[in-house]
Amino acid sequence: MNIMVIGGGGREHAIIRKIKESPLADHIYALPGNGGMAADAECVPIGAEDLDAIVAFAESHPVDYAIVAPDDPLVMGLADRLTEKGIPCFGPSKDAAIIEGSKAFSKELMKKYGIPTAEYEIFTDAEDAMNYVESCKIPVVVKADGLAKGKGVIIAQTREEAKDAVTSMMEDRIFGESGSCVVIEEFLEGPEVSVLSFTDGKTLIPMVSSMDHKRALDGDLGPNTGGMGTVAPNPYYTPEIDERCREEIFLPTMIAMNKEGRTFKGCLYFGLMITADGPKVIEYNCRFGDPETQVVLPLLDSDLLDIMMHVTKGTLDEAEVNFADDAACCVVMASKGYPRSYEKGCLLEIPDDLKNVYVAGARKGDDGRLYSDGGRVLGVTERGSSISEAIDKAYASVKRITFTNGFYRKDIGARALKALED
Repeated sequence: MNIMVIGGGGREHAIIRKIKESPLADHIYALPGNGGMAADAECVPIGAEDLDAIVAFAESHPVDYAIVAPDDPLVMGLADRLTEKGIPCFGPSKDAAIIEGSKAFSKELMKKYGIPTAEYEIFTDAEDAMNYVESCKIPVVVKADGLAKGKGVIIAQTREEAKDAVTSMMEDRIFGESGSCVVIEEFLEGPEVSVLSFTDGKTLIPMVSSMDHKRALDGDLGPNTGGMGTVAPNPYYTPEIDERCREEIFLPTMIAMNKEGRTFKGCLYFGLMITADGPKVIEYNCRFGDPETQVVLPLLDSDLLDIMMHVTKGTLDEAEVNFADDAACCVVMASKGYPRSYEKGCLLEIPDDLKNVYVAGARKGDDGRLYSDGGRVLGVTERGSSISEAIDKAYASVKRITFTNGFYRKDIGARALKALED
């Protein structure tokens, strides 16, 4: 089979590496891919949001199956358009992708179907939002309704910060139309857990839990990023919590989407917080997370492509989905200055024997060597029999990579190790 994977980051590289293991995969196209994926797929310089060009490429090339990985093209309806052209596709329809595309929709869905989440209010008028933050409990969370490249959430510690967040989103439109509506919700406390799941709308199979590290600097300091590293499994996600999540969150969400006429088929991501009152939903995503995918998929012992095809066909209950009992750690190497301004074009040297280095932001130079071309550049992943072993191996691999203008957190997994000690 010839497979087309949409996207060009570390998540897509992890997906491509995994489907390469499948005997079903013959040739893989990556649109657009990046310089570091060239050894694993044929990179085609078509952007993930250029839907017309993607569809035209799929029609003019022998594409047997498509995997749409990023959120934007899913929310824009790429899966629908490919399906209409007779190309089977992994990824939810536009109607279902709204679960990530609109935070207001997802909050109202949870309220309607009794799925535990933070208390909230929705505003389309900036003055009404300002009046609300005058008296609401502080700290408070302000969220742009639509997609904002993972940056549309501000935790306001003071009323002034909350007002500034409302102004920047609703009046200054720093996130464009995504900020025309905002959700203001209560600040929850507790450890965060990410759980990806496969679902075809009838069956839902959670993957291994993981712990993301959003802040740029050690000690969870500095600005929020797209993620500076992950470990799996998440020690806070106990068997008891898993059972509650399945009964109170996972299956009810799948059923709710069916009842709304928005059957979800693809990877449904649950961002959770384990509060004193039990697990609650912080956010839904309509696709694999990044960098969570980089630790979850290396632990998958089954054929990813086969699972995806079962999801598309609506036969997930017939698929074999097994994960190893091992642990994994991913350390992100980013360009100095990320997530703000940073330099591009720095030489990258990765030893050939490091097999789980996922390239997120790099290009091939005229000399055939690899150079940095983004904020998050590499995701260095290693497996181990324990979280501690996986962390040690990941950092040992990081130290073998040359990236002169790169930086990385030195404490990925520290919270997980502390949780295991408590």
